[in-house]
Amino acid sequence: MPKSRQLDSSASPRFAQPATFMRLPHQTDLTGVDVAILGAPFDSGTSYRSGARLGPREIRSQSSLIRPYSFFQKVSPFDQLCVVDAGDIDVPPVSIERAYEAIRLGVARVLEAGAVPMVVGGDHSISLPCLRAVAAKHGPVALIQFDAHIDTWGDYFGGKYFHGSPFRRAIEEGLLKDGAYVQVGIRGPMYGEEADFAFQIAHRVTLIDIVQAKRDGIARTVDRIRELVDGPVYVTFDIDAVDPAYAPGTGTPEVGGFTSYEAQELVRGLAGLDVVGCDVVEVAPQFDGPGQITALLAANLMFELLCVIARR
Repeated sequence: MPKSRQLDSSASPRFAQPATFMRLPHQTDLTGVDVAILGAPFDSGTSYRSGARLGPREIRSQSSLIRPYSFFQKVSPFDQLCVVDAGDIDVPPVSIERAYEAIRLGVARVLEAGAVPMVVGGDHSISLPCLRAVAAKHGPVALIQFDAHIDTWGDYFGGKYFHGSPFRRAIEEGLLKDGAYVQVGIRGPMYGEEADFAFQIAHRVTLIDIVQAKRDGIARTVDRIRELVDGPVYVTFDIDAVDPAYAPGTGTPEVGGFTSYEAQELVRGLAGLDVVGCDVVEVAPQFDGPGQITALLAANLMFELLCVIARR
């Protein structure tokens, strides 16, 4: 008997009923739950194109097509885990500090119930309050960041918080395990060697840029990631890690990224790690291509992450 009660697509069409992630039950009671999907519809931390606040709703809609068994990971996560869609955090859109506190509390509630939070954003600034909650539960964690951008920049317009600074703040707040932070897929024009990378070098952040990842191949890149992290791990996947040819629906697209297949393989390669929390962020549906291909990819990456958690 499966632990998760999905709607049966042979009895209820995939396009019917209110959209939840992979047609899972919408459930706020987290008793006995192993993984809780949690929306964080917030994009007031964006520096260019806003719209990621609409990401959770569209990703849920596109997830209705995904079947419950992974042929490539050889696991059916819903047979091994009780997974529910816990709905969205009611995030205030007008104060980033208040938004952070709402997100932190929402993620903390999932962790207190003994479940793994899988958060769907929202812009990348939401990762900081997620990490605050996760570190309060597990202590400093290893971090795997799939992204086009480093997101360890400093203040912006006189403020500490935006979607380009969450991991600088996470380091400053002691949320990350020293030397166990790896960024994968970084690319695009920069401000300069000193401006972009001095802080990272000083804090032993490992950078696997897109040239290295493409040159070495996915298998070797996965090996390097696994060499660098241990213990409790948080995974954050910014959809702009993927080339805009495959994921145009994002606020700060950068050409020359991963393919959809490479993104799937990178996530699959994390199987066996102790993933204690994760997020998929920066899907902005109004910029998406035909068939909502960005939201569809994000939904599939969330499914791959569920499989990774099931295999740990």
